[in-house]
Amino acid sequence: MLSYIWGGMIAAAVIFALFTGNAESLSQGTLNSAQDAISLLITMAGILCLWSGIMEIAERCGFTNLISKILSPVLSKLFKGLSAKSKAYKDICMNISANMLGLGNAATPFGLSAMRELDTLNHGSSYASNEMVLFVVMNTASIQIIPAMIGTLRQSYGSQTPFDIMPCVWISSASALAVALILAIIFNGISKKPLNKSP
Repeated sequence: MLSYIWGGMIAAAVIFALFTGNAESLSQGTLNSAQDAISLLITMAGILCLWSGIMEIAERCGFTNLISKILSPVLSKLFKGLSAKSKAYKDICMNISANMLGLGNAATPFGLSAMRELDTLNHGSSYASNEMVLFVVMNTASIQIIPAMIGTLRQSYGSQTPFDIMPCVWISSASALAVALILAIIFNGISKKPLNKSP
């Protein structure tokens, strides 16, 4: 679907550029955008590699267990069908930790692993379990304490104070997560049962 949307936007831009006599501007803008994209990619790769490495070290040195204990009072109430010792639970904790640091890309591997585990516990059902729905909600509308990626982007575009948006990020992300969780809990409570406890 997205390929059709992007294709349509590109076709519309070309058509309008030809009819308005701005074909040269379109060509120049395309070249400049490609150059900017490569520069941005290189800039983001550094910070992404750094924090992905830190998250990997954190997992291997037992930081996962510490994060699980810190988050357990909240997560145990949200994910009632999951054992705190399960791999899915630990992956969820690491995913949330990475998202709290504003590292969405670093959180992705943990998110995929957690969803695979949840799907296994859901016995491959065609219907998502309560835990799967809640996890997708928390992963999408996550609280960001340190918006690392956004700060890097702002700095790359010349901002002198790239992290001065932190209070706004805290308020907006916390509000989005609260609303999303409330709605998910309300709708989940209507029909579905939690997963069986995993060892």
